[in-house]
Amino acid sequence: MKPYNKMGERMAGEQSFGQRLQDFKATKTVLAWACVGSIVATMIVGFAWGGWVKGSTAEKMATEAAAGARATLAAAVCVSQFGAADTAMAQLASLKEMDSWKRDTFIEEAGWVTLPGVKLPVAGAAELCAVQLINPKMAEDAS
Repeated sequence: MKPYNKMGERMAGEQSFGQRLQDFKATKTVLAWACVGSIVATMIVGFAWGGWVKGSTAEKMATEAAAGARATLAAAVCVSQFGAADTAMAQLASLKEMDSWKRDTFIEEAGWVTLPGVKLPVAGAAELCAVQLINPKMAEDAS
């Protein structure tokens, strides 16, 4: 049954959408399901596009960021200590001639990436230090 006749007039007994919406009385069940649907939609949008993460993911991200910050700090200390050494130019020349996979060990054994009060070298700092010493321009562009 069409709500309009051939002349474009509303037929008797038919309500407009606005009138039907105004007369609508939601039941408790409909309201409950609407709330559940809204919650689910909010969670999907939040986790998919809103940048929300679970607590374990946030903890993992924070741990990785802290480790990276420690390595960056230790690398800066390493470059400073390396430059302050009396034989810095000779050691830099030997570092540049060395194979890339041996540079980390050379820097760690020299103790330049071991912070005061810590027994072991900071993980990842030797590689960052070597990069900064070998190619200072590249290190500036990365920061």
